Amino acid sequence: MNDSTSIFNRDIDSYGEIDPLSGEISPTANQESLSDEDALWQSLSGDLSASSEGEKIRIWKNNLDSLSRLGRGTKLLIAAVEPQNFTLCYGNPALCQLAGIQPSLDQQSQDDRQMLLHHLLQEHLSEGDRQGLEQLYRRQVLLRILGDRYGIDLKSQLGWDEPAIVSFHSPHYSEPRMIEFWVNVAGLKIIPLDPAQDEFADLRLEQHSGPENSESLTDLSTLESLEQRVCWENYRVEGLVLLEGVDVTIRETIRQISRLLISTHSILRPDRFRQINQHLKSLFRCDNSFILSTERDPVRLFVETASRNLSVTSYALDSLQGSHFLQAAEANRIWNVTDLSADWTGECEKQLVEGGVRSLLLIPLVVQVSGNGSGLARRSPSQSQQMVGLVGLTKTNPHHFHPIDIRRGEELIAPFTVALRQIVQQQLTQFTNIHPSVEWRFIQELERRSWGLPPEAIVFAELYPLYGISDIRGSSDERNRAIEADLIEQFHLGLAVVEAVCAEEKQSFVEQLRLDLLERIEAIQRGVTVDAEVTAIEYLKEHLEGYFDYFCNSSPLAAEAVATYRAACDNEHECVYVARSRYDETVNQINARLRDTWEIWQEKMQKIIPHYCDVECSDGIDHMIYAGSAINPSFSRFHLHSLRYEQLRAVCDCARVALRIQADYQTTLEVTHLVLVQDCTVDIFHDEKTERLFDVRGTRDTRYEIVKKRIDKGVEAQTGDRITRPGMLTVVYATNKEWEEYEQYLRYLAREGWVAERIDFGTVEPQPGVSGLKFARVRVLPAPSSVPDLALNSAQPPGE
Repeated sequence: MNDSTSIFNRDIDSYGEIDPLSGEISPTANQESLSDEDALWQSLSGDLSASSEGEKIRIWKNNLDSLSRLGRGTKLLIAAVEPQNFTLCYGNPALCQLAGIQPSLDQQSQDDRQMLLHHLLQEHLSEGDRQGLEQLYRRQVLLRILGDRYGIDLKSQLGWDEPAIVSFHSPHYSEPRMIEFWVNVAGLKIIPLDPAQDEFADLRLEQHSGPENSESLTDLSTLESLEQRVCWENYRVEGLVLLEGVDVTIRETIRQISRLLISTHSILRPDRFRQINQHLKSLFRCDNSFILSTERDPVRLFVETASRNLSVTSYALDSLQGSHFLQAAEANRIWNVTDLSADWTGECEKQLVEGGVRSLLLIPLVVQVSGNGSGLARRSPSQSQQMVGLVGLTKTNPHHFHPIDIRRGEELIAPFTVALRQIVQQQLTQFTNIHPSVEWRFIQELERRSWGLPPEAIVFAELYPLYGISDIRGSSDERNRAIEADLIEQFHLGLAVVEAVCAEEKQSFVEQLRLDLLERIEAIQRGVTVDAEVTAIEYLKEHLEGYFDYFCNSSPLAAEAVATYRAACDNEHECVYVARSRYDETVNQINARLRDTWEIWQEKMQKIIPHYCDVECSDGIDHMIYAGSAINPSFSRFHLHSLRYEQLRAVCDCARVALRIQADYQTTLEVTHLVLVQDCTVDIFHDEKTERLFDVRGTRDTRYEIVKKRIDKGVEAQTGDRITRPGMLTVVYATNKEWEEYEQYLRYLAREGWVAERIDFGTVEPQPGVSGLKFARVRVLPAPSSVPDLALNSAQPPGE
């Protein structure tokens, strides 16, 4: 105990020597002999206020005799503790055995045993655990004081039997045992030395004596403040504190494993794996544990080596067929292999047997999944279960694991499953906007890193690119006209304010402001530069709006003009934003409807075969598709041709939507449509240092990226006109082979009524790094219900 409790002083040594096991007390020479009497359990500590020293000794002896008789053959750990210094004066056989204190008939050995018991708490508990027990003791003494002196009963609110869990170091176990101790102070007698002294007088605690009024004292911080007020020197405590304990090592080990599993750190970091492995070996009395990751092929087995490193071994998924691993997954229950050497299948189990494993306990971690999955699974028409991993426990002796181990393992299934799944889900957040078709590769990489393996590049090789764009023609010019209209309107409103001021009184400075505004209006009417939108507004705020408060006082006409100006600028942009708002709405509507149209077609295209697709919106939309066996192993030439044809149909539908938007909004904005053909494959990779999900690699692939960025601005080599035209589909290609394929697609489109049969051909004017490109252009027809009876003509592409 600390100094605050050292005032609980009693001279126990004067009563005689107490045997820690039998409870016998040997009186000293000046003590009277006592007769043997039975004492009830509830009389522990007894009435130590008796005047006779002999009577005190008799009560002690009887109580300790009762404890000794009760303790034989029980797993309950019982100790009697002196409140003065919180040392043991008695321990029942179960506690002594756990502490390694053996009974002996030899007097000298009994003395040594008494000394061991006296220092038991200091030797077998940590300083923090001892302080925790003492704190719990002081808390309960405080509650007794509140009950005895003020009639405040807090037992029901605070939990009179609140236990403390401590780590008990026993020589019989390699790991500390977790003991749950209850501190029982029911047998203590707490006597105030000066009843008139009241350290709580100013708090008027008597007001809280009723059950309905005591709840205000149940807050832990309130209780701590009351404890600090206690004048411990004013109290004498007589009796013994009773510690009652049970071994809860199994329960606490399972709880500690669960806490490690659900923490934010990866369970397969070497240090975290080592902690979990140590707990598992203690809980199941096994030699080692391993984790088998089964979500991807190949499966990987992780095990801690003798050097405390993490060993990783890969096995083909097919090699597990017929193994106990697969049987555990199909049964979806803990699988006990009593002798692996007599029944093993496959390379993985063979290596376990060669490593000396005989007993094997397998804990499958199974989750509900959708789709086909790729791991070890069992499925029914209504649901699909897939094993995401498996925990294995090994022992060199056969027939080691018992039903109790199975029950303990069942308690760990949920936290292990959550841990394995959360590893990927938590780390997946560092990758944004991952397309479902390639998500599996990112999950695979994150899974590798969660095992502690070094990063590996995410690369998809030999993919076919399909690029297309629906571009709003002249959007920059249209926006500049909107900017010009808004600025002129705002400057005219400002000019009206200045002219109203000038009409009231002639001031040279105000006249100069008027002339400045007129000059700027003329400049804006001549054309808007890139920075005009910002600089013009800044000029008005700095050179005009700052004077508005003064102008309002000059005349009612000026105040009215200022109010009109402010009302026109009362929006989130804090300026006149009428023409630009109409422009923004139109562009947003075009983008939204084009995007929605494309998404509908994307759903159809994904059903052909999963592929990567990225869509960007600015002044129109552009899409980038990558398809190949690196993304989906089922990919074939048929899938490629089907995707290319659907891409053209989708772009034609976007063209029809753009025509309808132009009619609906009566806008001059027009949309052009282009598809870039390339029959050569490209490689893409994920660079974590860039914002894009994928970049291309290699000079050949880089050339394709250059073409993508420049082709929508391409012009005809013969005329200098843009190769794209509103309401038309332009197909850009490089070789006759590419044209032959797309000529077939255009013929199909014409047959379906998407495009006219007339095809315009031309050559794209060479650009830096880009040459040799040709184009074919066809008109997109309105929806079938309004297709006119057109004369259909065909043409042939020019020769190479």
